[in-house]
Amino acid sequence: MALTGKKIRTGEEDRRSLSTRTMDVLASFDARHPRRTLSDIARATGLPLSTAHRIVTDLLRWGALEETSAGYQVGIRLWETATRAPRGPALREAALTAMEDLYEATHQNVQLAVRDGLEVVYVERFAGRGAVRVLTTVGGRFALHATGVGLVLLAHAPTEVQEQVLRGSLRAWTPYTVTDPRKLRASLAEVRRTGVAVADRQVTSTPAAVSIACPIHDADGSVVAALSLVLPAEGPTKPTALIPAVRAASRSVSQNLGFRGGVPRMRQPG
Repeated sequence: MALTGKKIRTGEEDRRSLSTRTMDVLASFDARHPRRTLSDIARATGLPLSTAHRIVTDLLRWGALEETSAGYQVGIRLWETATRAPRGPALREAALTAMEDLYEATHQNVQLAVRDGLEVVYVERFAGRGAVRVLTTVGGRFALHATGVGLVLLAHAPTEVQEQVLRGSLRAWTPYTVTDPRKLRASLAEVRRTGVAVADRQVTSTPAAVSIACPIHDADGSVVAALSLVLPAEGPTKPTALIPAVRAASRSVSQNLGFRGGVPRMRQPG
């Protein structure tokens, strides 16, 4: 039989395509758009209105979406499912006490994050009224190369992930953001050597902020998360003087996850 250039769609491909479209609908909800109308969803995903309506109806029936007077929002059943993710609420529970102690000692931003692909995802954050302003939110994402937690997670990521970031576009948020791949590679090596990352004014320079971050290890030594303290670059306390406190907090979380020391593995899941 002669082959043509036309691709024959199989039932399996159709199912994958429907799954992808469904994920696109869910992904259209973010921090800036916690609620969307059906028209908003269709525009954000590029789906025909009829297709968006069909998918939204299925998601409503399952409980992944809920309908309100202002439109649709993420449903409680989706949150319930997400709580079973080991790098989400389970990690958060293991970290809460140490994060609270670090916050009470400093009254600055204390952040817990994991890596997802080429981005940081923030799992938990403590912030006082007088803490330095940050651009991150719980559930929000950020670039790996410009934050303390990102540098830790990137330093312990698989080599192919590091190379993809180093070859990509390294955005600058301030004049201090490291965008030179050679300097970034050297920074990652220093993070692995010292066990701590210091990101000085890389994301905000007004006000000037410094992020100090350390890795969190699971029971087999893999780096599964990072914990950071974000504080003013200029203040009564020199930022680097708080490195031991951040180390102690991250060590406490690692112990809660079953890590008992030894030689950590240098690769993180994902």
